[in-house]
Amino acid sequence: MPERGRPRTFDRTAALRQAMELFWAKGYEGTSMAELTAAMGISSPSLYAAFGSKEALFLEATDYYTRTEGTEIWTALDEAPTACQAIENFLRQTARAYSQNDRPQGCLIALGALHKDSSSGAICDDLRRRRAENHTLLLRRLERGVAEGELPPGFDSDAAATFYATVQHGMSIQARDGASCDALMATVAGAMAAWRGLAGTA
Repeated sequence: MPERGRPRTFDRTAALRQAMELFWAKGYEGTSMAELTAAMGISSPSLYAAFGSKEALFLEATDYYTRTEGTEIWTALDEAPTACQAIENFLRQTARAYSQNDRPQGCLIALGALHKDSSSGAICDDLRRRRAENHTLLLRRLERGVAEGELPPGFDSDAAATFYATVQHGMSIQARDGASCDALMATVAGAMAAWRGLAGTA
């Protein structure tokens, strides 16, 4: 028989994943502590003891999201032999990842918090930093295309990276609004048609 007063144990990673999916579906401000404790299967004192605060929990959940969700998007960007193929693969994997039916649609990093929040902006600042890091990954792949001679010396890698990051953010909103994978793939086709103009191959 367990000792009286011993703290109740729980699977911290499983609880974190439940919190992540709730934040992903409802955003930081839209998620209440009551919803978090119910989804995670723990009491409020246990949540605070394990994670510190709602803000700290969200930050840890977004870090967990970055490490476990949509990793194939960025792998596709790195592994493609050309910048053109890299961008197309990046967008196609985005369409697949954002439209899965067994988890919230869209992207937590894009949709988790867009306005200054009750954490005095810490949540928005963190998500803004993560979006900037994603932009940098696109930028580096495009700069590699220039360095390898695939893209012309005057190619504006920063503008192209911003364009394709913006397309991805728009796909996140489309997915959240219920767009199917096929609908998102149509967006990919349009974005890749724009590539010809950006790369001077029209």
